Amino acid sequence: MPTDEIVSRTRLMDNEIKIMKSEVMRITHELQTQNEKIKDNTEKIKVNKTLPYLVSNLDAIGTKRFDSEKAGDREVQRTMLELLNQLDGFSSTADIKVIAATNRVDILDPALLRSGRLDRKIEFPHPNEEARARIMQIHSRKMNVSPDVNFEELARSTDDFNGAQCKAVCVEAGMIALRRSAVAVTHEDFMDAIMEVQAKKKANLNYYA
Repeated sequence: MPTDEIVSRTRLMDNEIKIMKSEVMRITHELQTQNEKIKDNTEKIKVNKTLPYLVSNLDAIGTKRFDSEKAGDREVQRTMLELLNQLDGFSSTADIKVIAATNRVDILDPALLRSGRLDRKIEFPHPNEEARARIMQIHSRKMNVSPDVNFEELARSTDDFNGAQCKAVCVEAGMIALRRSAVAVTHEDFMDAIMEVQAKKKANLNYYA
C-alpha cells in the first residue's frame, strides 16, 4: 500500500475518532442534564403537588439493564436508577401523578413496571385507516406534494402502521424526491417510502442485550 494512502487513511480514522468522542461527550452531557432535571422536577412536584410529572420517551432512559463497559450505557442506567429512586420517594397518599409514554414497552426494565411505580398501563391502539391518512396529510403539509397523491390509498397500504411509522413514510418520501432532484413529492415516492419503512419494520433489530 502506498505511503500516501496510508497517511490519508490514518487521518480519516483520526477524524472519525474525534467525531465519535465528541458525540459520546454530547450524549453523556445530555444524560447528566436529564438526571439533574429529574431531581429538580421532583422537588418542584413536592412543592406543587397538583402538577403531573410527564416522562416522554421513557424507553430512552428506562431500558433493561445489562453489563456494558461503555460510558454512555452506564450513564443511561444511572439515570434510570435515579428515576426509580424518585418514584419510590413518593408517598402512596400524595397527590402526585407520574405519567410516562413509550412506543417500546417491550424493552423497558421490569423494575419500572412493578407495583407502586408505573403499574397502571393505558394502551393506545394503532390508528385506523382514516387516522393514518390524516397523520400523513399532517406530516406532509409543509412539503410540495403532487396533486396526484392519494392519501386514502396510502392509508390502505400502511395497515398496522403506528403514528411514528406514518410520519417516517412522509420523511422517507421527501428524501426519495430529493435524491432524484424533484420539485414535488409524487404518489410513487410515497409508495416507495412505504416499502422502505416496511422493510425496517420487519427487520429483527436487537438493539439491547
